[in-house]
Order: sequence, then structure tokens, then C-alpha cells
Amino acid sequence: MDVKQIEASTVRKVTLRLIPFLFICFAISIMDRVNIGFAALTMNADLGFSSAVYGFGAGIFFIGYFIFEVPGSAMMTKWGARKWIARIMISWAFIAAIMSLIKTPMQFYIVRFLLGAMEASFYPCMVWYLSNFYQSKNHAKAIAGFMLAIPTANAIGSPIATVLLGINIFGLAGWQSLFILEGVPCLILGIVCLFYLDDKIENVKWLTKEELAWLIDVTTKEKLQKEKAKRYTFIDALKDRDVLVMSLGYFCWMTGYYGINMFLPTITKGMSASFKLSTMGLGWLVGAMYLCAMIVMYLVGNHSDKTNERRFHVLGCLVISAIAMAVSIYVAKFSVIGAFLLLTISVCGAFGSYSPFWAIPPSFLTGAAAGGIALINSIGNLGGFFGPYIVGYIKDMTGSFNASMIFLAVVLALGGIIIGFLIKASGKVVVLDKERRNTLI
Repeated sequence: MDVKQIEASTVRKVTLRLIPFLFICFAISIMDRVNIGFAALTMNADLGFSSAVYGFGAGIFFIGYFIFEVPGSAMMTKWGARKWIARIMISWAFIAAIMSLIKTPMQFYIVRFLLGAMEASFYPCMVWYLSNFYQSKNHAKAIAGFMLAIPTANAIGSPIATVLLGINIFGLAGWQSLFILEGVPCLILGIVCLFYLDDKIENVKWLTKEELAWLIDVTTKEKLQKEKAKRYTFIDALKDRDVLVMSLGYFCWMTGYYGINMFLPTITKGMSASFKLSTMGLGWLVGAMYLCAMIVMYLVGNHSDKTNERRFHVLGCLVISAIAMAVSIYVAKFSVIGAFLLLTISVCGAFGSYSPFWAIPPSFLTGAAAGGIALINSIGNLGGFFGPYIVGYIKDMTGSFNASMIFLAVVLALGGIIIGFLIKASGKVVVLDKERRNTLI
């Protein structure tokens, strides 16, 4: 085979080996993370939780996530991605099941905090792991492949969650059954991970000698090319200007994203009251929104790779998301269907930004890049605390979600502007090969 055939064969095998498995792992993690949104439909009433209590508890997950994200990534570089990802999945499976035992707000807060702590560093570990097996020119497409798990988990998880809410095992309430049953797959996948993933490219047994030699050669050369610009230590990555700017932009984005994500079932339930949708019908409706987001995420990631542009793909998606969310408030006054369509567009925009955004860090971070990726992810995901809490607080104060949605629209747009324009000031250019380059200017 010539070089092009070897490249095509290798990329295909790497993709088929890694992306489906990481996709499933990530999908399960997302379902465990956001099933609280559907559990709230009955849990809040059963336990007497207000919107503010629920919002704080849903969001405190990200405080634990923030505190342990960077230390977890540092541990991953010592343990290896295979063992660390397995540890994460197994530990959060048990904590997810413990959610079924909560009775008071304080117990709710503690368990959600622990769940965030257990899951911390999971995502940057996967991004870093994939960056070792792909050239930068294929990063966005590879990342989009497993990140499709986010809208897919929401699309499939929404109706599944509503089904599980109707199951009462061992005399438990539906929301308790939901937490227990959705924790089981995490445990199974965590064990499988130990035997399925390889810590290093050199350990791979599922490529031919020619394919393995080509993969080692191109990834090593690309790493050396990027290190000519600057070699990043773990600490360097944490102090890098672009890492900090991306962290701020991601924080604004995630504040808006999780603010709507954690309350979307409740918001749509209120908007659809005139249609008298059942809980199952609501699950399918929300699932359809995320199905559209899944398609948009793939298309945006693919277009980002073809045009070799990242920042303005993120900017465009987030601004569209913000505008659609703000306009949906006005449209809801005379057209519920129109408001649903606009909310769907908003969700699509928030999701569409993922793959081009996460293709940026590996294009300039070298060495212990997981440190920079972890910092971006941990600071950004603090928005997952502030978003739901602020939405719940404003809802309790005003009696509606209108003011909350305006707030979310503003932070989404702000995140897009920061990512789209402020990264440009660094002037970094990393030439990766003669045919193609990833650029941050």
C-alpha cells in the first residue's frame, strides 16, 4: 500500500476502535449528569425542594468538578488514561446510585458535589487521549464524533428517563429508580475500559506493522513541529494566555448551556401546558430538540475541519443560540410551536460550538497538554453551577423563566464574543504540515 492508503486505513481503524467506545462512555456520563432534570419533575415535589434549592443542588456538581479537575488530570498523566478513565466511571456509578437515598437539601448538595468530584477530569482525559491518536487536521472531526454523545445522550436519555420515572423497584419512587438504573451501565463500562483501551500508541495490537509505524511517525513529527513553537509543561499550560481566555469564554457559554439544560424539561413542561403532554410525551419532545442538535453538531464540526476555521464557528453558533433564546420569550406569547422551534435552534447553537472549540487547545498545547485542557474545562464548567442556580433563583423571585432566559441569552452571546475575538490577540500560528495548518489568529 502507498502512504495515502496506509493513512486512510489507519485513520479508519483508529476511528472505529476508539470513537464508538468513547462515544458510549461519554453518553452514559452525560445521561447520569443531566437525568436530574427529569428526576426534578417528581423529586422536587416529593422532597419539597424549591427551584432555588434544586438549581443550587444541580449546579454544585460543578464545584466538585472544578476543584478536582486539574488534580485529576495530573493524576491521569501518572496513572495513564486507561486506568484513570476506568476509575472515574466505576466511582461515579456508585455515587450516582446513592442519589436515590437523598431526603434533605443538604444530602442533595453533598451527593451532587461528590458526583462532580468523581467525574472530574473525565472529559479532558478523553480529549487528550484522542489527540495522541489523531493529527491536528482531523481533531475537530474526531472530537465531534464522540461529542455527538452529548446531544445523543439527551435525545435518547430524555424518553428513557421518563420511562424509568414510571418504574418503582423495591418500593422506591420513580426518580429513585432512575438514579439506580442509570448508574449500572457506568459500572460495566468502567470495567470494560480496563481491557479495551491502550495507554500508548506503541501498545496497540489492532493495527498492522505498517499502520502502526505510520501513526507513530506522523504523530511524533507533528508533536515536534508544535514544540518548535513552544513546549508546554503542565504549569505552562495553566498559565497560558489563550488557555485563560478560552476558560473565560467557556465559563460564559457553560453558564448559559447548563442554565437551559438543567431546566429544559421544566421550561418545556410549562410552555406545553396547553397541549396537556404526558411526561412521556414531554420526554420525546425534549429528545427531538437534542436530536436536531446532534445533526447540527456533526455538520458544524465537519465544516470547521473543511474550512480549517474554529473561532468564528463558535462565535456564530453561540450568537444564534442567544438570539433564538431571547426571541422565544416574545414568540411564546402567541405561538407555543414557534417558541419550541426557537428553543430548538438555541439548543442546536449551544451544542454546535463544541467540536470547533475543543479542536483549538490541542493545536497549540504540547507536552502535558491535559493541564490546559483541564483548566479550560474546570473553569468553564463552573458555569454549570452558576447557570442553574441563577435560573432557579430568578424563577423563584419573578415567578417565570422569562428573566432567566434573557440572562442566559446574554452570557451565551458574551461567551461567543470572547472566544471569537479575544483569542486572536495572542497571535499564535502553528504550522502542522505542508498541506494544512491550524491557526489561532
